[in-house]
Amino acid sequence: MAERVYLDHAATSPLRPEAKAAIEQGLAIWANPSSPHAEGRRARAALEDARERIKTSLGWDGELIFTSGASEALWIALNRAKVKCRIVSAVEHDAVFRAAPDATIFTGAETIDADALLAIQHVNSETGTINPLRDMAAMIRAAGALLLSDCAQSAGKLALPDGDMIVVSAHKFGGPIGVGALLVRDFKLLAPVGGHERGYRQGTENLPGALGMAAALEAGGWATSPEQRAAFAARVAAHRLTMGEQVDYIFALTHPTMSAQAMLIRLDAMGFAVSAGSACSSGTLKKSRVLDAFGVPDDVAARTIRVSMGWSTTPDDLERFAEAWASLS
Repeated sequence: MAERVYLDHAATSPLRPEAKAAIEQGLAIWANPSSPHAEGRRARAALEDARERIKTSLGWDGELIFTSGASEALWIALNRAKVKCRIVSAVEHDAVFRAAPDATIFTGAETIDADALLAIQHVNSETGTINPLRDMAAMIRAAGALLLSDCAQSAGKLALPDGDMIVVSAHKFGGPIGVGALLVRDFKLLAPVGGHERGYRQGTENLPGALGMAAALEAGGWATSPEQRAAFAARVAAHRLTMGEQVDYIFALTHPTMSAQAMLIRLDAMGFAVSAGSACSSGTLKKSRVLDAFGVPDDVAARTIRVSMGWSTTPDDLERFAEAWASLS
């Protein structure tokens, strides 16, 4: 029996071997990084080393707050930013709406003032659409407002946008589950809460996770080349939902007649792990809020699945999936 093909990296990527080794090293440094004794100081030194390595890998020269993942980072940014108004795009991850349920939905027609925080993701997790953040950041900055960008699907893969706050999740690029970061241009943008991470986050830091995150970013490299991913994109182009500029590792594919649920069952039986929508909502198999916001008709959304690649995806994986996709009827 052929090995299964995992194509759900937008939900989570397998742990890189380098990250696993770093986590094991971190488990041996078991002391609390906030403790004043020698063991604690050793743990603190390792944590600060990981912090600097992550910032260097991401090309970030501001501050970094370790979190338990992207959801917590979004909550801190949306609830502790020193602003009065929060504006979010309609296609943000559900974690944004849970963190800021009363936020204004961005349509492009709003008047942006200097007391606003705009949350606009870099890459959409369901369609692979890249938001034009360079132009949007210039507009937001000109108004004196702040830009928060969810980069869970782009960090470690694309250059970070010019934001005031950036959200990163380790397990999206081969790091461990349960650790992420909020990158902040200046701590003065946030109201402190006391506790750890310079007083901007409560809870003991996950040192093994931070070391694994740093190692995953430094490992870099994919088993497929941009040319191989482009060749795959060409093979499925007729079935791909495209809204603006797209990344080459997340695909929303629509079948002419088969429902998403039927496709998931068929493909799973054939040995392929794919999904429908984001991992936080795909289990319900309800219509995707994101596809609805993008203006995708109900009948098309009901026949759409997500295929996403990552560092461990091989050319053979793509070839096998392309053949399986062509065989669906």
